[in-house]
Amino acid sequence: MIISERLRLLREQKKLSQGDIEKRTGLLRCYISRIENGHTVPAEKLARALEVPMYRLFYEGNIPPELPKLAKRTAGDNSLWGSAGKDANTLEKFCVLLGRMKDNERQILLHTAKQMKQTNVSRSRRVGPESQR
Repeated sequence: MIISERLRLLREQKKLSQGDIEKRTGLLRCYISRIENGHTVPAEKLARALEVPMYRLFYEGNIPPELPKLAKRTAGDNSLWGSAGKDANTLEKFCVLLGRMKDNERQILLHTAKQMKQTNVSRSRRVGPESQR
């Protein structure tokens, strides 16, 4: 379920109008409508107005999902691209933008990137490394 649909469902389950949410959040009714129609991303204020924890907006279960166990990095571990500096800022922006994309759009992007990589690899085999820039 998409977050816009979930917000509308939660609002309707609590028998609240968009006007009620407007009063509780201070957000304009037209903004709430844009959120529910998938034209913009909701703010934390909506979860507070619906009196639900943030995870309920994104997760269908009744209890919070278990957090994945991620490998711990040390403070000096800058060996990965995107772990520090300008690369970290670029990676963060990229993650935010990917998060806003729909699944089918993400699939198209990944397919295009894969095709570009294959084209680049085959070109480098034909031409040789000395002629690449």
